[in-house]
Amino acid sequence: MTETTARPEISVPTMGLVLLVGVSGSGKSTFGRRHFKPTEVISSDFCRALVADDETDQAATPDAFDVLNYIVGTRLRRGLLTVVDATNVQGPARASLIKLAKEHDVLVDAIVLDVPESVAVERNRQRPEREFGPQVVARQQRDLRRSLGRMRKEGFRRVHVLRGVEEIENVSLSRERPWNDRRDLHGPFDIIGDVHGCASELRTLLDTLGWSITCDAAGHAVDASHPEGRTAVFVGDLVDRGPDTPGVLRLVMGMVASGAALCVSGNHEAKLVRAMKGAKVQVKHGLAESLEQLAGEPEDFRASARAFMDGLISHFVLDDGRLVVAHAGLKEAYHGRSSGRVRSFALYGDTTGETDDYGLPVRYPWAREYRGRATVVYGHTPVLEPEWINNTICLDTGVVFGGHLTALRYPTREIVTVPAEREWYAPARPLVGVVDREPTAFSIDDVIGTRWLTTTTAGRVKIPEENAAAALEVMSRFAVDPRWLIYLPPTMAPAQTSKRPGFLEHPEQAFGEYAATGVTEVVCEEKHMGSRAIAVIARDEIAAEKRFGAADGTTGVVYTRTGRSFFPDGGALVDRVRTAVAPLFEELDTDWLALDCELLPWSAKAMSLIRDQYASVGAAAREALPAAAGVIDAAAARGLDVTALGDRVMRRAANAEAYRHAYAAYVRPTEGLSGVTLAPFQILAAEGRPLAVTESHRWHLETIGRLTDPLIAHTRHRFVDLSSEEQKADAIQWWLDLTGSGGEGMVVKPLVAAGRSQPGLKVRGREYLRIIYGPDYTDSLDVLRERALGRKRNLALREHGLGLEALTRFVAGEPLWGVHQMAFAVLALESEPVDQRL
Repeated sequence: MTETTARPEISVPTMGLVLLVGVSGSGKSTFGRRHFKPTEVISSDFCRALVADDETDQAATPDAFDVLNYIVGTRLRRGLLTVVDATNVQGPARASLIKLAKEHDVLVDAIVLDVPESVAVERNRQRPEREFGPQVVARQQRDLRRSLGRMRKEGFRRVHVLRGVEEIENVSLSRERPWNDRRDLHGPFDIIGDVHGCASELRTLLDTLGWSITCDAAGHAVDASHPEGRTAVFVGDLVDRGPDTPGVLRLVMGMVASGAALCVSGNHEAKLVRAMKGAKVQVKHGLAESLEQLAGEPEDFRASARAFMDGLISHFVLDDGRLVVAHAGLKEAYHGRSSGRVRSFALYGDTTGETDDYGLPVRYPWAREYRGRATVVYGHTPVLEPEWINNTICLDTGVVFGGHLTALRYPTREIVTVPAEREWYAPARPLVGVVDREPTAFSIDDVIGTRWLTTTTAGRVKIPEENAAAALEVMSRFAVDPRWLIYLPPTMAPAQTSKRPGFLEHPEQAFGEYAATGVTEVVCEEKHMGSRAIAVIARDEIAAEKRFGAADGTTGVVYTRTGRSFFPDGGALVDRVRTAVAPLFEELDTDWLALDCELLPWSAKAMSLIRDQYASVGAAAREALPAAAGVIDAAAARGLDVTALGDRVMRRAANAEAYRHAYAAYVRPTEGLSGVTLAPFQILAAEGRPLAVTESHRWHLETIGRLTDPLIAHTRHRFVDLSSEEQKADAIQWWLDLTGSGGEGMVVKPLVAAGRSQPGLKVRGREYLRIIYGPDYTDSLDVLRERALGRKRNLALREHGLGLEALTRFVAGEPLWGVHQMAFAVLALESEPVDQRL
């Protein structure tokens, strides 16, 4: 019978540092290649080669380790598993790397490859680049032997020792995620604030949230479950001060044991455990009450409670990293990390070292500077009401002090509270609201410099530093109040160039492109020749202050695609728009609306542009071309052959007249708001609903179509099934009629959002394009057909994604600086070098 040996198994952290320890020739590099990705392993030999072109140049070792430490530190800062392949047999070498891991708050493991000295010597002998003799290996082996006894005390989480070639070659290595990493749990969650021994209020809150509580034979609540499969998450401070700490512990312990709940440690649990273990602690802040209540419980319960509290971790990262729960909060750099200072921050917050007039610690307001994408939910510092600050929220509403017990339903962000039955413990200081709350505070650091922004529809978008600087100039000097600036519209790409005689753009190309990307139905909307306008309108002053923080009486804005107000007195236009869209407030059950529109006519805002850029060209042509024709006629009268030149001048005169008619079609007299109309074609958002994301263009046009106020100009449109040749032909003829009678053209859009397809393609008419490319552009169609559209089309996709991200964030109640960051980025991209005629 053959005896089998169990295969050794070791695990390393998924995020952290691993040191390979062993003499030269022990097989560290081979081990690293076998068990880790090439990018995860940083070797001292590789770094020596980088700085000296020779991985065996020992004189380059100090510089090589400078490079190694830099690479390791950068990877750890970014949360990547990093493996260091060096001998690491000497304590000082290991100490510098352990220190680096602690600076980045990650775990560090060691894997010791302990092979016989003779094996290492023979392996080195077979490698001609290894010129050192066996005495070097012997010295390293002595260092390793001296290290093995003390390595476990150096700061390693674990020291894995593999002895002999066979054990090294047969080992099974796995990756172990941190206990705080529960990104795999997506909820929905009921996150419950500080309970502090108020067991009755906890049962009431769970009942209000729809939980079913299970009791034991003695009538004690020992578990709870939710019919919708929700998970409770407790932010800590279950104990102290209140009337029934054992009752709270019994229920929460049961819920955690059954998988119905998670719980992080609070500072009160940590102190109670120390006291139960016999440590010398100050018995105050409600600790005496807990110790007295627990003394009346059976010994086995006390032991279980102590073990439960002692095992609570500092924080949880949930829902793919979108949610972090910690007792006192946690800044972004600490999310998912493991160290003493991370635990200290999570339990106690960021204290200044000072005490206030009540003898309590003064805490640094970290939430005001928080800029993380993860929602952070915490407790610890009692407040009168929970308030969102920069995507963070405190749920400690002082139930034990006679306040409330609060829960946050995630991801819906619904707040549920129940009142305290009485004041169980007198607070050391009165409960107050959140102080120094600045949810709309902006920081220049949010927008300057090169930034990568993550969007749902456009992925990661780069904002170059020079673009941000240009946008900052516009935003800081000309933009409307940023509290209202929740969206900027994207540029729009034209359809691919047409090869039809006489046409630069034609609907056929738009239909063909969408059909090729799997779109089955599109809408063709009349393209208004006006000025793009975004209208953000509140129902009244109360709604404006509640949703936008506008306490100055402003109830809305109508701004341009660069964020500027249309008129010096924008209030009159806002009032007219509010009256016109008033039925939508009721229909959509909202106190505010954001609409994407065109303000008509074009001349209402662009008269100076028309006069200086277009009319001057038309006027010059009217004067110069007849004069030129007169000279040509005189030359012909003298017998000169100027027929071709005369034909060209006549053709240019006709083109100039067509050019004049093209821009004149978009000019009509206005005085103030008299003569101005607004053509909304999409309802961007309403309370709780990012409608630009969730609804089809059919819904938008039908909903807007029910508005009857004279201010509203309706957008003519056609729906087209791309499998129907008849419907496509009808839409093309409609476009020809529209543009032939002076219309600009149309915009073709997928009826519903379609992945990475263009959100819209503009198809402009033949005569309108004279305004864009000049009176004689039809003589240069062959050249214009070579125009490059790639940059413009890519820009349209990126700006569209940023705009939708801004809307979605605002509707979700995220901090305004994050919304503004996205809107700002749209404007920043507008300064990219793209042909403005496209």
